[in-house]
Amino acid sequence: MTDRAPPLTPYPLRVLLGRIAEEWPSRHRIFDLPIARFFNVSEGPDLTTDFMGRLAATPLGPAAGPHTQLAENIVLSWLGGGRIMELKTVQILDELEISRPCIDMETIGYNIEWSQELKIAQSLEEYVKASMIIAILGEWDELEDHLGPDPGPHIFDISVGYDLEGISTPQMAAFIDGLMDAGETIDRLRHQIPEPFTDWREYEFGARIADTVTLSTFHGCPPDEIESISKHLMTRHGLDVIVKLNPTLLGFDRVGEIVHELLGYDEIRLRPEDFAADLQFDRGVELIGELERFAAESGRRFGIKLSNTLVVDNHREHLPDTPMYLSGQPLHIVTTTLLGALDEALPGKLGVTGREGSIQISFSAGVTKENLPYVTALGLTPITVCSDLLKPGGYGRLKPMLKGLQKAMESAGCASLSAWRQLAGEDALPSYVERLHEPASLEHYTREGTSKLPRSIDHELEIWGCVACNFCVTVCPNDAFLRLPTPDELHLEGRQQYLCLAELCNECGNCTTFCPEHGEPWLVKPRLFLDPTRFATEPVGRPAFLIQAANGGFGITPASGHQDEVDVLRTLLHAKEGLPLRPGDLVTSD
Repeated sequence: MTDRAPPLTPYPLRVLLGRIAEEWPSRHRIFDLPIARFFNVSEGPDLTTDFMGRLAATPLGPAAGPHTQLAENIVLSWLGGGRIMELKTVQILDELEISRPCIDMETIGYNIEWSQELKIAQSLEEYVKASMIIAILGEWDELEDHLGPDPGPHIFDISVGYDLEGISTPQMAAFIDGLMDAGETIDRLRHQIPEPFTDWREYEFGARIADTVTLSTFHGCPPDEIESISKHLMTRHGLDVIVKLNPTLLGFDRVGEIVHELLGYDEIRLRPEDFAADLQFDRGVELIGELERFAAESGRRFGIKLSNTLVVDNHREHLPDTPMYLSGQPLHIVTTTLLGALDEALPGKLGVTGREGSIQISFSAGVTKENLPYVTALGLTPITVCSDLLKPGGYGRLKPMLKGLQKAMESAGCASLSAWRQLAGEDALPSYVERLHEPASLEHYTREGTSKLPRSIDHELEIWGCVACNFCVTVCPNDAFLRLPTPDELHLEGRQQYLCLAELCNECGNCTTFCPEHGEPWLVKPRLFLDPTRFATEPVGRPAFLIQAANGGFGITPASGHQDEVDVLRTLLHAKEGLPLRPGDLVTSD
């Protein structure tokens, strides 16, 4: 146990739905995502796909990571068109202290964040809350013109790690069982549903939130342990299982050749000991075959996910720990090469275009708008994204990705995803891998092609006023930033003012990376708290403000030294497009 405040304090269902009820009529946004970035599955070619025998309206979704930890994050991904949500990995150790900052997206991606930052019970509740909100929004008349008459089916995929001892504990068993039958949690949350959604208090929400699982093996997990965990999940819980494999499976020499020689990332330092400790290729092929056989005998489905992040030495010294974990463009080349190698080693076994084997292939490695059509043609499902969503635009980048895929399909005369894959033919995978290794196709994956730095201007960030680029809002994976129009009477610089919902900020540092000005937005901009307990733990000197209901509006209690900002903040919060929360909802616990 630590005396530190928890990194995140989730908002209750009442507060989240109350924000939607306040934000929608006043600015036609949900969690600050504009309707122009909502994806309508009924428009354009049909993107319906099959994942482990279950239908999803699109093959795309957020990867297990910062975008699937809080309920509002998952809802934002769904609004943008994600229909297969790989929930953030949960493990028995739920009081980890992760160093900050933990994300570095300046060019390609690095992170040191590898597990949930919530208690196990909190994670369960967040996923149930997300499922309930999606069910409500999917039938809310206000959104029909923007999401279509039927948003289509979606899937929540559990993610757990990292050893059998932990996964077998009563706490982890209760977490998994609680997602397979969430009736008790749903009934406990029903009374929180506020106006104008109170009719849904009697709604028959689906109690089975998830019944598939992606096993995160992380680095160094022994093959026998992977096998034992997978069989436990299939038999004890009756889950269909995806095993996430590490890119180290390709071998130290081959990965080094791709990263250093082919792509030119000479500064990236691979560590031989990490490759030696991880699953080896031949043993991996053997393990895949054994788990496929066991799944078939047990009446379950089995698949593999390619891939985890790549463990590397910390050469940048921006993140405080070593090793760190690489993602983004170079990982795309490494992972597709690994997929090609596994396809050759397991002829006809993989569920890729032209093979139609029984082993489902989930893919997450440097997926972007530009390569999504090609990756989708390979027959991979789901295709999950993390690094691209940490760039400016955030969750709003999902819709252009899906529209780009539909445009490619329309150009080829394909009305469905199955037709698109059929058009690609049986050589789709080897052809794509070969093309990615040709100089003409490598431009966006090389060190030179990814070397452009974020925009920067020579100005110190201040509490009020800035260039109003909106980057802090869109790059925050936790939706912790708000932008509010500047009322004329305040005479502040900047057309927008930016506020940090401090209980949703885990100090990951991504807003600092992309802010054009000098400073840390999460630390410089006003930090709003709804919970007096959390407010009381805020370090001295930060611009913190406790927001509570008072006289039909918002009462403001400033941290020491920030009394002079209260009048400005009060005017801002009470403006026509002020704080998109309702005073009566401003509590974070029941």
